Amino acid sequence: MVSVTNEEHKRLALQAARCAEMVLPLFSGERPDDFRPKAAIDAARRWAAGELSVADARKAAFAAHAAARECSIPAAIAAARSAGHAAATAHVWTHAAVAETYMTKALKKMNV
Repeated sequence: MVSVTNEEHKRLALQAARCAEMVLPLFSGERPDDFRPKAAIDAARRWAAGELSVADARKAAFAAHAAARECSIPAAIAAARSAGHAAATAHVWTHAAVAETYMTKALKKMNV
């Protein structure tokens, strides 16, 4: 199994947050009053800064995924999922790649 250092783990969380933030407007366009994906992005950053526990970051991730389930537009769903995986990176570093995958899906779906 591949492992990463704590510093690498934090950098991955920050990169995942940047990916999710790029497509957040696709979610906000459908649900402008729902801040759960934004809170998940913030949670990833706060965890990387040592300001938030893994448990609280996971709660934010679950909330972002719940927001995704409430969407009807595929690009918005993917954007919320990207945010959820950004926050989940605090728990398991491999979620960072999934955040990027969902960012790419969101961008592709907005052109459909």
